[in-house]
Amino acid sequence: MSSAWSKRPGFRQRVLPALVHLRKNETFSQLGAGFGITQATAWRYVNETLEVLAGRVPGLHEALTGLGEGDHVIADGTLIPINRIRSDEPYHSIKHRKHGMNVQVISRPDGTPLCFSHARPGHTHDPTAARAHGIVQACLTRQILVLADRAYQGASATFRTPYHHHREQPEHYQQFNRDHARLRAPGERAFARLKSWHIMRRARSSTRRISRTSQAIHTLMTCDYSG
Repeated sequence: MSSAWSKRPGFRQRVLPALVHLRKNETFSQLGAGFGITQATAWRYVNETLEVLAGRVPGLHEALTGLGEGDHVIADGTLIPINRIRSDEPYHSIKHRKHGMNVQVISRPDGTPLCFSHARPGHTHDPTAARAHGIVQACLTRQILVLADRAYQGASATFRTPYHHHREQPEHYQQFNRDHARLRAPGERAFARLKSWHIMRRARSSTRRISRTSQAIHTLMTCDYSG
């Protein structure tokens, strides 16, 4: 976190409402009542904090620094539910049967998140989103092996997905799928940690704000901002 910003008067007073907003998904009016400030002030404190935190998140290429041929990561997409009416088709995910925003997550083999992508409308398929964010090309260029689910089949030469209809395939195909599932399972930890921030369970904000929110949470989850 910027040392200049963290030394501003009332730093603690500014940051705490933002952390409560992210963790508990409280409205600005609830924050105002809880911290004894106006709704407008609560909104300003949250916005300022999100801007600083999101500004510290590494970009995709920075996140992949040090990784190359022989390394592997886990890729998957998650849906951030949003409040939208049924007619808002671009935000409706057929897979999840609800409205939301698609966020791509790249994580280490132990489940530590490396990168949260910008959010795209929920109807966007995972491989389409991964290509749009440059994830597919970046991993291909660096020859990083990517473990992903069947939705990413054919994304690139470095993406590994399970075999289809493995019960009808030879035993070694079934064993591959079991090993693949075991190695990919830690990626679910990144989603679990992201969704532990309640604002990511049902976002009430503008869809444009969700990207900044997920990036701010990424900073809180992974970065050393004590300096």
